[in-house]
Amino acid sequence: MDDGEGTRAAEAQGRTFGPLGTALVIIPTYNEAENIKAIVGRVRKAVPEAHVLVADDNSPDGTGRLADELAATDDHVQVLHRKGKEGLGAAYLAGFRWGAERDYGVLVEMDADGSHQPEELPRLLTALKGADLVLGSRWVPGGRVVNWPKSREYISRGGSLYSRVALDLPLRDITGGFRAFRRETLEGLGLDDVASQGYCFQVDLARRAVKAGYHVVEVPITFVERELGDSKMSRDIVVEALWRVTAWGVGDRVGKVLGREDAGRTGRSQRAEETKQGG
Repeated sequence: MDDGEGTRAAEAQGRTFGPLGTALVIIPTYNEAENIKAIVGRVRKAVPEAHVLVADDNSPDGTGRLADELAATDDHVQVLHRKGKEGLGAAYLAGFRWGAERDYGVLVEMDADGSHQPEELPRLLTALKGADLVLGSRWVPGGRVVNWPKSREYISRGGSLYSRVALDLPLRDITGGFRAFRRETLEGLGLDDVASQGYCFQVDLARRAVKAGYHVVEVPITFVERELGDSKMSRDIVVEALWRVTAWGVGDRVGKVLGREDAGRTGRSQRAEETKQGG
C-alpha cells in the first residue's frame, strides 16, 4: 500500500458513517424481456425493503411493458421509460438523478441478465455501512466467474489491470457493474460532465471516487454468464474504454508533472524574494 492509500485508509477508519437509508436498485434494460421478471423477483426476495427502478431504453421486445406489469402489482417497483438506446452510462445517470430526487439513501447498479446475483446484494449493503462506495469484485479472493469463455475473462482481467496501472487505482475489479453507492458519494463525483458510456462508465466512476478521497471497498461476488438474451459487449465498447482510460492516465500524469513544476517555480520565487529582502 502506498502513502496515498495508507492516508485514505486511516481517514476511513476515523470516519463515522451515517445511516444508509432506503436502497434503490437500478436495472438498465434493452431487450431483456426474457430476464426482467426473474431478476426483479430475485431482488425483491433478497432485500425486501429495497426498491427497484427499471430504466428501459424503449426496448422493441416489450421489456418496458413487462416492467410496467410488475410495477402495477408491486409498489416497490418503478419504471423509467427512456426514448431510445443511449448506452449503459446514460441509463445509470438517469436512474441516479431519479433516485436522488426522491431521497433514496443508497443507489445500486445491477445488470438485468442475472450475471449479478441479487442474493449477494446484502453483502454489498452490509459493507456500505463502513464505506462510501462498494464494488462487487470478481478479481479479489473469493470472487469468481462462471461459464465465461477464457477470451472474455482475459479481456475483463486485462481491462481492469490496464486501468489500475494507467490510472494508479488501488482496485482489482474496476470495470465491474455490481455496485452500491451512498447518495452523498454520487453527489460528490461531479456527474454532470460524465460522457463515458458502456463499461468505461464504470471505470470513470471508480476513478472519480478514488481521486475524490472516498472510501471504496471491494467485496467478492460470483459473476454468472447470462443464459438468456444477447450480450451488450461490443468492439466499440472496448475501444472506447481503451482510449478514454489512456487519455485519463496521460492527463493525470501531465497534471502531476505540471503541478510539481509550478510548486518548484513558486518555491524558487519565494527563495529569491527572501534573498533580496535579506540583502
